[in-house]
Amino acid sequence: MNYILFDGDVRTALLPFTYTRPVADIRVGILTIREKWEKYLGLTTTTVTEEYLEEKYPMVEMEENVLLNASFLPTKLLVEMVKNLQVNQAIFKGEDVIAFFTTDTQEEVDFSAYEHIEFEDDIIQIKNTWDIFSLNDKAIRADFDLITEGRKSQPIPETVNCVNRNDIFVEKGAKLTFATLNASTGPIYIGKKAEIMEGVVVRGALAMCEGSVLKLGAKIYGATTLGPYCKVGGEVNNSVLFGCSNKGHDGFLGNSVLGEWCNIGADSNNSNLKNNYAEVKLWNYEVGRFSKTGLQFCGLMMGDHSKCGINTMFNTGTVIGVSANIFGSGFPRNFVPSFSWGGASGFTEYKTNKVFEVAEVVMKRRGIEFDEREKQILEHIFEETKQYRNY
Repeated sequence: MNYILFDGDVRTALLPFTYTRPVADIRVGILTIREKWEKYLGLTTTTVTEEYLEEKYPMVEMEENVLLNASFLPTKLLVEMVKNLQVNQAIFKGEDVIAFFTTDTQEEVDFSAYEHIEFEDDIIQIKNTWDIFSLNDKAIRADFDLITEGRKSQPIPETVNCVNRNDIFVEKGAKLTFATLNASTGPIYIGKKAEIMEGVVVRGALAMCEGSVLKLGAKIYGATTLGPYCKVGGEVNNSVLFGCSNKGHDGFLGNSVLGEWCNIGADSNNSNLKNNYAEVKLWNYEVGRFSKTGLQFCGLMMGDHSKCGINTMFNTGTVIGVSANIFGSGFPRNFVPSFSWGGASGFTEYKTNKVFEVAEVVMKRRGIEFDEREKQILEHIFEETKQYRNY
């Protein structure tokens, strides 16, 4: 069977993260949504997404295809139902389609011609940017069980203080010493070649993916995810870093999401709670204004390739687009459009030739080429987001 993940109607609500990736490649828990589906199915998947992303994330169509709504995280029961689908059958959760079996992916789907199967069990759906951190605890627990089932952790060094050791899993090649790991509030997963330096204190749930690093004396509260090759120091609470992003020094990051290739300057901080304890509003790309989140705690949403200088301060509920560079004293505005350069004193447009120079250097440090395909994606986003850069 051929499985294809599609973005669905949540893509715009998940901007700026879905400017540079399909919904399927959002990381929540330990794995990306795509990786979760592929591990359950035992097969690779392809993607239906925006045209400008198709070269990087192509779709493979066969005679028989099952399309999967990438905003839903798989469970054992759901995957069993998906595998048993027949032609013109569809699985729904309320009004939302989760999966359907079709022989034609080119035509618009008329679900009135499909047999509806209701999924009645609990399921996690990522519908908004803040779901990525607010549902991260549940996602880490589910991924931890999926990844570690029937496997044995590498030995934990005697110099490491552990609470609830059975919920700590260490992959081969990970390094940790003179740290405190408390898994009583959630599991702790330490990926291949990850490193926890001396003096680190962790309170689960925590997901450290391959090659990620917790620097000396870091204080980490769950539920937090460090994607592959992230470096983190200071204090972090309930945040998700997709991959190859750094917050390497002192400062606070809480109830936040960082995309890939982001960098937080030394001693930078974000607010995750308003002084009046009121509900946090976030910039909403769907309606073009700030909208209520229903949350009291909500921090920073930062798109791929964005960075901030030392001592940067972010207000509660700040959204930063793709390839923004923020610096200077004071609080920048709560919505910083993609390709912006500046801070509280004002912004100018961050030209793509300068963006490309930085991206090439940053990605080369990780052994990854900033190629023509990546340039074309950023050029498209630059044009698409011009409407917001009316400083």
